[in-house]
Amino acid sequence: MNRFNPHAYVFVLDSLKTFVALLALVNPFGAIPFFVSLTTQQNEREKRRTIKIAAVTVAMVIIVSALLGRSIIAFFGISVASFQVGGGLIMLLMSISMLNAQMGGSRTTPEETSEAELRHSIAVVPLAIPLLTGPGTISTVIVYAQKADHWYEYLGLIGSGVAIGILTWVAFKLATPITRVVGRTGINVATRLMGLILAALAVEFIAEGLLTLLPGLRG
Repeated sequence: MNRFNPHAYVFVLDSLKTFVALLALVNPFGAIPFFVSLTTQQNEREKRRTIKIAAVTVAMVIIVSALLGRSIIAFFGISVASFQVGGGLIMLLMSISMLNAQMGGSRTTPEETSEAELRHSIAVVPLAIPLLTGPGTISTVIVYAQKADHWYEYLGLIGSGVAIGILTWVAFKLATPITRVVGRTGINVATRLMGLILAALAVEFIAEGLLTLLPGLRG
């Protein structure tokens, strides 16, 4: 009879939590209307190329942030707790925008969107960065990477990045039928649900960071 392994159980739960947090932050399905708008002038071949590059870029941003997270924090001399509070505030602002069915100003501005419509290639900027993987995603990955103590925890972050890259590819590949079936209302509902999850995670991030910075709050 197999023995219960608490370490494996905790790892699976943490990995699932990390994946859900990053999925809520990236929210590829919520970005479908932007993708459709930015690619209206592209033919099918150009759209396929845009989808592929955007999905790969999303995965790479998460993976690079995970692998270089410790070095980035150490270089700037920032404590993990400070990064948690700052990242949590960004996440909270994004979640409020998502609860209003908006992508959030920390991702991209109307001016950037207008400029993007004039670009020949929009896969990396602004579609992948900052629309999908903005400051909130990068700071969250760095915090999780800083808390990782074993190689398999890094592997969990990398796996989350790959999975979200694949989901981004699927969401954009099926953008037209998804929009036709669920409509803008369905996408907005999904965005609000992701925003609610993100708000809870943001509060947890901020609280954990503040307890570390101000241990007196524990009393």
